[in-house]
Amino acid sequence: MSATLHKSERLHSFGAIRRLFTEGKGGFIYPLRYMVYAEAAEEMGAEVLFSTPKKFLKRANKRNTVRRRMREAYRLNKQIVMQSHDARYLQVALIYSSKEVLDYKTIENATKRILEKLAQ
Repeated sequence: MSATLHKSERLHSFGAIRRLFTEGKGGFIYPLRYMVYAEAAEEMGAEVLFSTPKKFLKRANKRNTVRRRMREAYRLNKQIVMQSHDARYLQVALIYSSKEVLDYKTIENATKRILEKLAQ
């Protein structure tokens, strides 16, 4: 599996995002909140959405830095959830919930824990 994050792997459909937030299940692993909506499918697949609210980080350059770190952490660790034996199609939202910009390792550890939880 390649370690790239294509447009087809990003959640961008308005209807899918609405369904994710209304019908999905969620949780929190510092510093990320996550929402997941799973549906049965022929083969494993996932779409992901990254969000850094203006409520927590006012400056755009800080939000962009955090979003870039979240994308990188997911891109390098997505095989954890893709190698799951269940045939599910996942829609995942990762929402940054800290008031300060944290280092990449902290974000990566939280992302790994979320993906391991989703793989079960």
